[in-house]
Amino acid sequence: MVPLMSLWLPILLSAVLVFVASSIIHMFLPYHKNDFGKVPSEDEVMAALGRFSIPPGEYMIPRPASAEAMKSPEFIEKVKRGPVAMLTVMPPIPSGTPSMTSNLIQWFLYCVVVSIFAAYVASRAVGPGAEYLTVFRFAGTVAFAGYTLALYQQSIWYHHAWSTALKQTFDGLVYGLLTAGAFGWLWPT
Repeated sequence: MVPLMSLWLPILLSAVLVFVASSIIHMFLPYHKNDFGKVPSEDEVMAALGRFSIPPGEYMIPRPASAEAMKSPEFIEKVKRGPVAMLTVMPPIPSGTPSMTSNLIQWFLYCVVVSIFAAYVASRAVGPGAEYLTVFRFAGTVAFAGYTLALYQQSIWYHHAWSTALKQTFDGLVYGLLTAGAFGWLWPT
């Protein structure tokens, strides 16, 4: 067993590698450009929704008041008529210029958390001086799971595009491999 604190360097290095790789993937590679579609008549839709001053949050349209209401003829008619939507409302950006600073900080912290879980499992599964590929397998599997498995819940329950989940799974594979490589390389002897 390897003490978790002795793995601080591969934890941080793998988080940095994943952070840089994700930046490259999203800034320079084109395959995520169509993950979100454009709403027809965007200005009109924004104006219509803006009238209601909807607070930031997650919404479902239509949303029944109870399980019994879901069976009511009125609710069934609303669902048939549509649109049926899951809506995420974010706060307006006062400056008009989006800033991703908070998102990037949270993403980096998430990368650190995934690496900590990879470190924990690998440190309990293999001892000091373990072979590179043995460490690679444990750390990479946990990191891959941390970066990808929850994506499918979004497609199953909220109808996020399966193609987007598959593209993000590829990203997660890259992130898992980078994490695995960092741990295999820096594993204590």
